[in-house]
Amino acid sequence: MASSSSSSTKKAARLAAKGTSRGVKFQGGTLFPLIVALVVILGLGTVVYARQSIPADDITSPTINDHWHVGYGFYICGEWYTLGGELEETDSQGRLVNTPYLQTGVHSHNDGVIHWHAFTSRAVGRRATLGVFFDVYGVEMTNERLKFPDGQPAEGIRGEEFIPGETQCDGKDAELSVAVWNNYTDTGDGIRYIANFENIRIQNDGMVFAMVFMPRGEPVPTVPWAANLPALGAVDMGVTIPTELDPDAQPESDTESDSGSDSGSDSGSDSESESDEQD
Repeated sequence: MASSSSSSTKKAARLAAKGTSRGVKFQGGTLFPLIVALVVILGLGTVVYARQSIPADDITSPTINDHWHVGYGFYICGEWYTLGGELEETDSQGRLVNTPYLQTGVHSHNDGVIHWHAFTSRAVGRRATLGVFFDVYGVEMTNERLKFPDGQPAEGIRGEEFIPGETQCDGKDAELSVAVWNNYTDTGDGIRYIANFENIRIQNDGMVFAMVFMPRGEPVPTVPWAANLPALGAVDMGVTIPTELDPDAQPESDTESDSGSDSGSDSGSDSESESDEQD
């Protein structure tokens, strides 16, 4: 009996030793768990990157609380023009009816001044571009052409289209550009943009823009009425956002002006505006 008991004890010891030596093994060796670990790490990294990459709300100026005034004019073959049209027209109940104006709050009073008083986020921050102003008045200014709608009062631009390489100024080929002055008191050459006009940003109050169609090398004077910008802009300083509008909603001049100031000079170095922003 003693011998049998000793034998049983040894078998139990051997089985116990085998049990402790065995570990959990993955089919395919150590490669599979490494792949799983790598996938988990990459997944976590992607989540962290995505969280950090979500763009913040655009809080750059102009905001809905700003009311800026920007001088502008179209200088075409040596003549100055401004846009006409009453955007603040109302119906019988006193409600605004002009959709582009309601969507942006951007307008003019036939005076060569852009009143930038954003009603919605469509016209704030980096969205505040010349393209917004053009759209409100139905003007198309691309790298290929400058086109005015039929409803413009001024005879020189009403329904007219100016195309580089086709339309001429006094028998000379002309080209499109935009001259920009950062302040209405500037009397220098400004900055000349030769492309991507709709993306040129409205960056501060008191800027001045000249949309130009002239032969290459011809001087572009400063906008004649730019010096009067503060007085012209005071017309509607008290305007408020229409009560029926949600400011956070995301919707999808009637006369020619004589060329006045001779103090301007031709613009300096040309440059293309950035596709997304103007630094």
